[in-house]
Amino acid sequence: MTVSVPSVSQQAHRPSGRMSAQVYELLKSRLVSGEFAPQSWIRVETLKVEYGVSKQPIMDALRMLNADGLVEIIPQVGCQVASYTALEIADFFSMFGGIEGSIAAAAAIRATPDQLNELRRISSEIAQLRALTDSAQRSQAYLHLNRQFHATIYAMANSRIMTELSQRMHDLSDFLINTSGLPGALSGALNDRHDDHEHIIDALAAGDADLARSLTHEHIATTAHITHRE
Repeated sequence: MTVSVPSVSQQAHRPSGRMSAQVYELLKSRLVSGEFAPQSWIRVETLKVEYGVSKQPIMDALRMLNADGLVEIIPQVGCQVASYTALEIADFFSMFGGIEGSIAAAAAIRATPDQLNELRRISSEIAQLRALTDSAQRSQAYLHLNRQFHATIYAMANSRIMTELSQRMHDLSDFLINTSGLPGALSGALNDRHDDHEHIIDALAAGDADLARSLTHEHIATTAHITHRE
């Protein structure tokens, strides 16, 4: 796949750090979307040609992606797309659920009526995805709206440190889902996922921090089981 890059090579006058950040964002998007299969090799020389940059920004980007858990740099060998065992994936979603639960608890105390209305709007859009017959399309549309749903909860919580941490983990979450080998991962669970969101909204609207926390944790933690069951 050839990625349309806004002439990275034409931006050589920009600082190397900014170029590295741009390559990082482009590569991260491709990894999170599942374009690269787990354990496949990422060739630096290929990326240099694709992006029209030198080796340094590519290596900088790969180091950041390694820290994100999306790739693994193997000294003297190369860079490989990350691969995780079923147990590791279950552990990740349990941990991710704990963090998301804490954010939801904070959001229950701080949410505004406008933010709650925005959550309801997004949840309504998710419900409409039932009309899509293509499972892969339905799954990808859900993942997109799901990010919006949780981003709204982050805004409710109004905590930069929790939001920044959770956003990085959400990238890894989408990566694990999109590289599960199931083109329609989560599509078959759309009704249950939507119901979960509706219950979370009710808890947030009621200002029930404990309930919002437990519902959100369960909602996230069960993702590992759902993606491997379908």
